[in-house]
Amino acid sequence: MTTEIADCVRRNLNRYFRDLDGETPHAIYDMVIASVEKPMIEIVMKQAAGNQTIAAEMLGISRSTLRRKLTEHNLS
Repeated sequence: MTTEIADCVRRNLNRYFRDLDGETPHAIYDMVIASVEKPMIEIVMKQAAGNQTIAAEMLGISRSTLRRKLTEHNLS
């Protein structure tokens, strides 16, 4: 499963660079993290039936970090 996710990221980053058409890329790290983080949190919250404590444990982050990320991604 990890390999599938990594392959998906590789394919999409290669497409991103190809589609730049000579433009200079900016803030790639933030773009990728934001693109992956929001859907990951949405799915984990659903799996945890909205329980932030369980979701934080599943994600391997503190509950306060999860709450901050929920707010950052307008998921709260």
